[in-house]
Amino acid sequence: MIYLATALVAYLLGSIPFGFLAGLIAGVDVRKHGSGNIGATNTLRVLGKKYGYSVFAADVLKGFLAVRIALWLAHFDPSTGYFIGILAAFFVVAGHSFPVWLRFRGGKGVAAAAGACLGLVPLATLIAVLIWIATFFIFRYVSLASIVAALALALGALFLGYAADPILLTFTCLIAALIILRHRGNIVRLLQGREPRFERK
Repeated sequence: MIYLATALVAYLLGSIPFGFLAGLIAGVDVRKHGSGNIGATNTLRVLGKKYGYSVFAADVLKGFLAVRIALWLAHFDPSTGYFIGILAAFFVVAGHSFPVWLRFRGGKGVAAAAGACLGLVPLATLIAVLIWIATFFIFRYVSLASIVAALALALGALFLGYAADPILLTFTCLIAALIILRHRGNIVRLLQGREPRFERK
C-alpha cells in the first residue's frame, strides 16, 4: 500500500500542468503557440520571463517534493529504504510528461527530473545543472543543454561513487534516457539546423 500511495501521490503531483495553468492566468493557451509544449521553455517563449521562470521553479519544486514526501512515508515502513524515493522520482516525471488532465501530453520532464534528482542525488544533480547552464550560454539551445545535462547526470552518478549502488546508478541512467527520449524531436531539428535558439539580448 505504501508503494501504491507513493506512486499515486507522485504522479498526481507531477501531473499538475503549471505551464498550462500559467497560460490560463495570462489568457493564452500555450499548447497553441511556440512548440506547443506546456513546459517552462515554451512558457518562457510565449508568456515571458515572469511566467516562464515561475513555471520552471514550480516544476522543480514538485519533483523535489514528490521525493521528499516519499522519503517521509518511508519512516512508516523502514524496509522500503530510499527505493521509495526512486519510485516517486519516476512517477513525478511520468506525471509531468504524461498528465492525465491534458490527455497525457505534457512537458519534457527536465525541470521535474531536476527536482526529483536533487532530492536523491544532489551532488550529481548540481553538476548537471552547472553543465546545463554552460551549454546553454555557449550554444543558446535549451534542448541541447537539457540533453547534455541528462548525460552529465548519468556520468556524474557513475564517477561520484554511485556505481557501488546499482539501484541509484540505474535510476539516474533511466531518468537521463527518459529525458533524451522526450527530446527526440528536438534532436532531429538540431541535426537539420531547424531548432529555435534563444538569441542574446
